[in-house]
Amino acid sequence: MHHPHTFLGFMRDLDLTTLRLFVAVCATGNMARAGEQENIVASAISKRLAQLESTVGAKLLERRRHGVAPTVAGETLLEHARGMLASADRISRDMAAYSSGVKGQVRILASTSSIAESLPDDVAAFLQLDANRDIRVDIEEHLSRDVIRAIKEGSAPVGICWDAAGLDGLESRPYRSDQLAAVVYPGHPLANRKRVLFDEALDYDFVGFPVTTAVQSMLVRAAALSGKTLHFRTVVSTFDAAVRVVRARLGISILPREIAAPYAASLDLRIVQLRDDWARREFVICYREREMLSPAARLLVEFLAARAQAERAEREPPAGDA
Repeated sequence: MHHPHTFLGFMRDLDLTTLRLFVAVCATGNMARAGEQENIVASAISKRLAQLESTVGAKLLERRRHGVAPTVAGETLLEHARGMLASADRISRDMAAYSSGVKGQVRILASTSSIAESLPDDVAAFLQLDANRDIRVDIEEHLSRDVIRAIKEGSAPVGICWDAAGLDGLESRPYRSDQLAAVVYPGHPLANRKRVLFDEALDYDFVGFPVTTAVQSMLVRAAALSGKTLHFRTVVSTFDAAVRVVRARLGISILPREIAAPYAASLDLRIVQLRDDWARREFVICYREREMLSPAARLLVEFLAARAQAERAEREPPAGDA
């Protein structure tokens, strides 16, 4: 265990260049290749990493037949180093924004669905206003649960996520909504249906997503409640991959209708809306406290909330088909 003053000295002695070289060596498994990538000779990397091992008091790399690999201590440092380098890059980017005359910078963490559906268009409309020409907005994609954790921890000011993800302790404003639907190929038994219960869709093979995603965990839970099993023919990580596998007739996929519609039109697929209540998802803009937001973040939150409300009002007055 480090004595407090030794630990502080250790933190002072860590420099970002050495950490960047350490990450490069771990990624390539080879000092020469890391040197080519970082424009530095391998012997200089070796010297820096020997000094790093001396500073931390642990062996960080072990020789393998075809290069080097991190030890258990090295894996731990690697995880921290990546986080520190990401923070340093963010600091550099944020400071560059101020030096180039940008008067405000807002970082938004958003779920995959909101980025694929409407958020980029809404942010673009915000930035096109003359009054906002000195504001910069960075959008980062995360799972809804990670968005909420980051907002609660204070590592980002504004998040956009699914409202079922647990907003305790945060303030929120309604944003947009989406409707889950089954995307099926022509000729599939469901292809001529307009609406279907999820329970009926469970009789067929699915194209799924990693279980960490909001939609996937919702589907697994709904299947368990119905007493049936989800049969996955394949699991993919992007909406684009999912519709292409559906097009190859390997299964059906559950996607937000708003995302599926353009694909369905270009790939000749059918969209069958899910009739279940839970298939309509509401998204929210969340933050810790309105008073804690910077003026730029406050402007953006108000703009996004107002734009979503106007779009909702435009869509809802006629009682048309759901």
